[in-house]
Amino acid sequence: MTAVTPQLISATLKALNQVVLGKETQIRLALTGLLAGGHLLLEDLPGMGKTTLAHALAGVCGLEYQRMQFTSDLLPADIIGASIFDRQSSAFTFHRGPLFSQIFLADELNRASPKAQSALLEAMEEQQVSVDGKTYALPRPFFVIATQNPQSQAGTFALPESQLDRFLLRISLGYPDPAAERKLLRGAEGRSQLNGLTAVLDQRRLQALQSLVPQVKLSDALLDYVQRLIAYTRDSDQCATGLSPRGAQALVRSAQSWALLQGRSHVLPEDVQAVFTAVAGHRLSGRHEAQGTPLARHILSQVDAVG
Repeated sequence: MTAVTPQLISATLKALNQVVLGKETQIRLALTGLLAGGHLLLEDLPGMGKTTLAHALAGVCGLEYQRMQFTSDLLPADIIGASIFDRQSSAFTFHRGPLFSQIFLADELNRASPKAQSALLEAMEEQQVSVDGKTYALPRPFFVIATQNPQSQAGTFALPESQLDRFLLRISLGYPDPAAERKLLRGAEGRSQLNGLTAVLDQRRLQALQSLVPQVKLSDALLDYVQRLIAYTRDSDQCATGLSPRGAQALVRSAQSWALLQGRSHVLPEDVQAVFTAVAGHRLSGRHEAQGTPLARHILSQVDAVG
């Protein structure tokens, strides 16, 4: 970790907190996903600030980004692009869609049909897309921020497990606390701050921070704790399906990223606990009433940090 790293992280968090009021933990989790090189799913009711947070992340990174509103009539070609016949050259030319950006905001992802949603699968996993037998690399870094409304909302399509697993973290903003809401009522609208948001990061700085995440140390005792958590998800009768090896890797990488944001060069059990529900909540299904995030919280309460 270089001497400038803590100041850079602090400046980034400060800029985000000026736009999204009273959501320090969620902002830290969102930045955790970005530095860990994963993708972020923001799930909440309309009007909670999901899109504002997504725009703020894009603005503070100083990277090229595109926003697309997902609707029921959206087609995969609208997202990825399509090959169009050029009469002058008598050949098909691939015209890139909005997905070809460093940050892609998929707004209200679950309002699109499953066919349109599936267009993101290869992109999020392989950082490339295949069209007409040809493969096209996506820009680096490539970060998908998706927002979705709860499934109880009209006109939504549930994201399949394979799609959910592509997201490193899922977070919900929730209602603002009274102090933050008072500022909003007085006119401190987060969206109005976006125009004046100055980019703190750029491609070089972001990739430098991302390269530090794998260097955050993991002790054997810490990995023992992680494996106890994972084993509980697989062996307990509370869980219908446990965390996959990919989910386990996501937990470790997220904990390393969270520790880096805390200014540490090693991971503590508290770091694992801070990210566990965001990593595991959308990957777990329960056999009983507890599902998702409540189930993940229950697991945390059942597994001791010290074996």
